[in-house]
Amino acid sequence: MWQEYISANSIDEALRALSGRGARARIVAGATDLILELERGARPDVATLIDITRIQGLDQIDLDFEGNIHLGPLVTHNQCAASKLLREKAYPLARAAWEVGAPQIRNRGTVAGNLITASPANDTITPLVALKSSVTLQSLTGKRQVPLNEFYTGVRKTVIQPDEFLVDISIPALQNNQHGIFVKLALRRAQAISVVNVAIILTGNLPDVDSVIITLGAVAPTIIHAPDAESFLAGKTLTDETITRAAELAAQAAKPIDDIRGSAAYRREMVRVLVLRGLRSLRDGKEQAGMPSEPILLMGGMKKGSVIHRKEPIPTIDKAIHTKINGKSYSFATGHHKTLLRLLREEAGLTGTKEGCAEGECGACTVFLDGIAVMACLVPAPRANGAEIITIEGLSSNGKLHPVQQAFVNDGAVQCGYCTPGFIMSGAKLLEEREAPTLNEIEQAITGNLCRCTGYYKIIQAIDDAGKMASREVTNG
Repeated sequence: MWQEYISANSIDEALRALSGRGARARIVAGATDLILELERGARPDVATLIDITRIQGLDQIDLDFEGNIHLGPLVTHNQCAASKLLREKAYPLARAAWEVGAPQIRNRGTVAGNLITASPANDTITPLVALKSSVTLQSLTGKRQVPLNEFYTGVRKTVIQPDEFLVDISIPALQNNQHGIFVKLALRRAQAISVVNVAIILTGNLPDVDSVIITLGAVAPTIIHAPDAESFLAGKTLTDETITRAAELAAQAAKPIDDIRGSAAYRREMVRVLVLRGLRSLRDGKEQAGMPSEPILLMGGMKKGSVIHRKEPIPTIDKAIHTKINGKSYSFATGHHKTLLRLLREEAGLTGTKEGCAEGECGACTVFLDGIAVMACLVPAPRANGAEIITIEGLSSNGKLHPVQQAFVNDGAVQCGYCTPGFIMSGAKLLEEREAPTLNEIEQAITGNLCRCTGYYKIIQAIDDAGKMASREVTNG
């Protein structure tokens, strides 16, 4: 794991730390990818993590006077999915962000981190390339702006230098005559990396097309265009025949490989299918079908993402991690090189939070970090410094079970019990957002939680009943 952890309180502080340590240091916000690589020993070159989640003002989504949308480096996927501005002016990005992982992952993972990880299967890169986005890189010597289509040099390779920090993502807002869509194929509905993904931006008075951009993900070392399909569609009307031919041309642009998620032939065919579906949806005005109008975030009443706005800066950790867990203050002299999950279990002795997969797949380790549901296995333990954490042990109050806990008992939703703490934490956070969640909202809330016994019917029933129970308690005073 890492040898040194620095909590930066300003961009300058982060840049100084980065400059003095070279390629052995990494800027982290969500760290959802990097933690896994470090746990697996895949990044022995990384010795220092520089945490920027305490820096004020980096979690903003803004529109400037020139019509460009700006995302700060701490903007999370959940913020993008819930952003009215992005849904209106950069919808493919909002949709792609919604397709990433599960609520707990989207609460930590940032778009900037997704770009820097540089996997061609990462969902947000494909729409951002289609939207002609650019990134601003800053070092102690100044800033430079790089178009996103020039940012990547290969699989997981970018032009960013060891002393540079991605401080801004700039996106030209879609105009009134522009329409966009993002379509993804994965091996399951949630918590799955793309087998293929596609972004399409059409300009024109639909069904008539003036120009088109089609970008393809997970079918080449970097995100690529489908130039023949783009040229073919220019000046055309979106008839069934035109759409069919454009989809065939798009498939010819793909240069996929065979891997565990699919063969090259399958990927190429799925490019055809996804482009076909995307163009039809745009023509028919159905590009937002399946996207919830108010997605479940598991952020409770918070809307700012990972940054906690504090008056006093959080000091760089020296000898101890000072935190509050379930309302009780703790100081840990050890555990600095662990994940939050292992800090809770091994240092605090709070074993209710379970380790199921240790890689952000099962949700058994779900806790609330500064009011937001996260997977503790993907959070560095030092991030707990100055934070407030709620675990399953702290969910009850004054000896009374939380409504979700009580409903799990009443409905027999506990089976082997291993996944239960994570489901209860997700359900409890859901009820902070929705007093009476619908079935679809309950399903959204637990997409990051897996039940080994496959007992989802009782779990869903328990969360539904808990919402009704909580509503009755409020009504009865």
